[in-house]
Amino acid sequence: MGKQITEMLKGTLEGIVLAILSEQPAYGYEITAGLRGMGFADIAEGTVYALLVRIELKGLVDVEKHPSEKGPPRKVYSINAQGQAYLEEFWRTWGFLAGRLEHLRGEGN
Repeated sequence: MGKQITEMLKGTLEGIVLAILSEQPAYGYEITAGLRGMGFADIAEGTVYALLVRIELKGLVDVEKHPSEKGPPRKVYSINAQGQAYLEEFWRTWGFLAGRLEHLRGEGN
């Protein structure tokens, strides 16, 4: 799967992270650990942090700083109404694409 899954994830990682945040607010390391726990073992923390900056700039999340026992305060991200609308559109788009791909796979068998 290697390179192919990496390329596919680039287009879907925003939606995946917003889906995680729709369950509960989290900070970057928690999100990365959650992704790894779901089997996305090769995702680097830097990739997640860059994505969090992008979705914050797009206005899809709210950010609160929480004190940390170790080092500077943590930025805790939570999905907001705009992010929720984006996530709903992501799932509609995903459903359409998944349906078309399954159709293509069925025709090939």
